[in-house]
This record gives sequence, structure tokens and C-alpha cells, in this order.
Amino acid sequence: MGERTEVLLRLNDAYKFERAKACHKPLADLLVTRLPDLPAETIVVPIPTIPSHIRQRGYDHTLLIARRVAKGLNLTLDPVLERKTNALQRGASRRERIAQAKQAFKLASPCLPDRPYLLVDDVVTTSSTLKYAAQLLRDSGASEVWVGVIARQTSTK
Repeated sequence: MGERTEVLLRLNDAYKFERAKACHKPLADLLVTRLPDLPAETIVVPIPTIPSHIRQRGYDHTLLIARRVAKGLNLTLDPVLERKTNALQRGASRRERIAQAKQAFKLASPCLPDRPYLLVDDVVTTSSTLKYAAQLLRDSGASEVWVGVIARQTSTK
């Protein structure tokens, strides 16, 4: 994971806010090179994107990244998480982000028990999204949860 500055900032912003769909390839490929060797039975799970962002972009940005990561690592992709809420994180304070993340997710399908999972996201700010998504997977039977994130946002409100 790198800081969300310079090249990572421009690439990620073009991908998310300028509909530059092809940017998912270098972003995912970068993540693949930075991840450790994971067990072959690891299941890759994207952090779910809110529906309004999917409609705006025309694609689910984390799903595309997770799909390419799974392919690059020869792992299984399974979007077992879905959004319960549609709260916007962009512009939200740290406190608001944490409160939103606590109630943001539910299972779309059952987790396979005793399997490791890899959560994939593009940017981590407070880490609350990853914390609560990982907790839901662990509570649902995941033996361990790994996290793969492309960039870290350096400042929060």
C-alpha cells in the first residue's frame, strides 16, 4: 500500500471520478505485486460499492479490481458482501465514517467455513470499512481475513 499522492492519486481519481475504467488494470496489478503469497483456497471479496456510484461510473470499481486481483493470484472471487446502507463517505468526517461502516454491510451469500478471505479495496482512510467488513466475515466463519488496499489516504477530518 502506498500513500494516495502523486501517481496513485491521479490514477485512482481518474478511475473513480473520470470514468477511466481501464485504470483498474494497473491498480490491480500493483496490488498483486504487493500482496504476500496467500493460501490457494483464499476467496477474494471486494468491498461493495454503493449503487449510486456504480450507476454514475457505469461499473463497480472495487469489483473490477478484485476480479483482476483474483485472476492474477489464481484465486476465487466471491462478492459475499453487499451494502445495507448507501451513505456517502467522500467528505464525511472520521466520526461519520466510523459510524457508517458499523452498519454498512451484510452477507449476500454464506461464507465458506474455515476458508481464508482477502478483502480488496482501493483506498483506506480510517480503516473502519475494512474493520467492520472483516469482522462480518470472521463472524460468519472465515478462518482468517487478509486485506489488500492500493492506497492510504493521508489525512482525515
